[in-house]
Amino acid sequence: MLEKLTLKHISVVILSLKIAMAAWLIWGVWQHASGKGFVQLDWSFLGYMLAGFVAQLIDGALGMAYGVSCTTLLLNLGISPAIATASVHTAEVFTTGASGLSHLYLGNVDKKLFLRLILPGVIGSMVGAYLISEVFDGKVIKPYIAAYLLILGLIILMKSFRSRKPIEKVRYVSALGLSGGFLDAVGGGGWGPIVTSNIVNQGNDPRETVGTVNTAEFFVAFFSTGVFLFFVGVDSWQVVAGLIAGGLLAAPFGAWLVSKISAKSLMFMVGLIIILTQSYTLINWWLK
Repeated sequence: MLEKLTLKHISVVILSLKIAMAAWLIWGVWQHASGKGFVQLDWSFLGYMLAGFVAQLIDGALGMAYGVSCTTLLLNLGISPAIATASVHTAEVFTTGASGLSHLYLGNVDKKLFLRLILPGVIGSMVGAYLISEVFDGKVIKPYIAAYLLILGLIILMKSFRSRKPIEKVRYVSALGLSGGFLDAVGGGGWGPIVTSNIVNQGNDPRETVGTVNTAEFFVAFFSTGVFLFFVGVDSWQVVAGLIAGGLLAAPFGAWLVSKISAKSLMFMVGLIIILTQSYTLINWWLK
């Protein structure tokens, strides 16, 4: 049945789920406002908007690092780690949706790869969101994942200087989707680095990989956020609104950049961003 879906159908589903999530958030904010009084926007909103714009531009162009970039920028703006994580996951539903629609419009999506990723990705993200909310602290395994990704980033960086050999079929897609979705929910980021980097490393076209993984990420973010909202709510609505506004503005630019950058350059940048972000994660872990 899923094989009969067209890119247009996928676009309609994304739009429908975004409207449903928007309605849920508006209802939550209304409930919050009726009890505590509606809080007006202040100048900090522009800072959150800038953080959302920069993070989504990076993610839309390279297929990863939204969570890392956005969380880092929010922490530097004085937002607590708990609020930053909840806000980033909620905003991702809208930013990844806009990014996915842009990639679909520009033809950066491989439908077969997308369909192989989506179900295991959603399952992994929902399990991870539940466990991190109720059972354990995902920060325990984060440094080990960062070390693995750092090595993978170095491999991709070296491969960007060689001629790329086309492959007939990407392997281990279900395992990558399941683990990527799980680690994204547990560690506050990981879908792009785990899934994009491994598929690019196998030799798949970087442009289609970034576009496809970004589009599938919307569904991963949507279902994990649904779990998170039961535990966190929308008290950080101003942060979420700023991230969404900035991300929506940046999403088309990121998708456009992917369609213009050469495959080798894109592979080089994917490897570089993995090395930088995972090095940052490991240094922070070591200093603590």
